[in-house]
Amino acid sequence: MDRTPYEAMKAIEKQARPHFDYHPMVYICSPYAGNIEENVFHARRYSRFAVEKGYLPITPHLLYPQFLDDGLQSERDLGMFFGIVLMSKCSEVWVFGERISTGMQIEIERARCKGYKVRFFGSDCIELSCKKD
Repeated sequence: MDRTPYEAMKAIEKQARPHFDYHPMVYICSPYAGNIEENVFHARRYSRFAVEKGYLPITPHLLYPQFLDDGLQSERDLGMFFGIVLMSKCSEVWVFGERISTGMQIEIERARCKGYKVRFFGSDCIELSCKKD
């Protein structure tokens, strides 16, 4: 069997869509409440970091506050629930920053309870060697 046509087509396909290879999904966990403007800025930066590392970031706190009111407990709870559902589709949970908010703690506890891989990064996107709590 001549593999030349196959290899040529694979090369053309890769050239036509070089960024569409498999990207594992990672759940981005970082603060939202408090200084929302600053926290959203950092969440975007963390998401970009994940993309640059070859991952597909899932960052619920950049999505759900667009149409759910984080100031209403019932809507905040709904957003947290939606995020946790999305977390189940991710290969890892990446926790960013030096402060663990109440919402983040809920997400981390859920990830650990389900046995998901949890990695911790400083706000500078440098992975911390080991963090237990």
